[in-house]
Amino acid sequence: NLTNANLRDADLTNASLLRADLTNASLLRADLTSAFLYGADLTDASLSGANLTNANLRDADLTDANLYDADLTDADLRNADLTNAYLYGANLTNADLYGADLTNANLYGANLTDAGLYGANLTNAYLYLATVTNANFAFTTWSNTIWIDGVAYNTNQA
Repeated sequence: NLTNANLRDADLTNASLLRADLTNASLLRADLTSAFLYGADLTDASLSGANLTNANLRDADLTDANLYDADLTDADLRNADLTNAYLYGANLTNADLYGADLTNANLYGANLTDAGLYGANLTNAYLYLATVTNANFAFTTWSNTIWIDGVAYNTNQA
């Protein structure tokens, strides 16, 4: 149990944290490159500036997590819960967000180049000024979704 843990600036490269409870943990600027966080609970976790390149976050709970300026390049976020997540300026290049729940997520200015969002829920998501070059938005759910142009849509605009 790593609830409320202070892991700021920690080197957790290749760490195995299968289904770990990291609720409210501070992982500011932590290096989680290639970390195995399958099914981990990161509710309310602070991951601002963290390096999550190639991390496995499949089925992880990132509800209310702060991922400001985090690097999630090549991360596996399939079926992850990112409800209310703060992804302002995050790098999600080539990330796999298949079936992810991004309800109320803030992706302002995020980089989603080549990201796969097939079947993701974008209800009330905020994507203003996000980069979406070659991102796959097939079968995504849109409801009051703020697109890159700052306008709210109820249908897929990608």
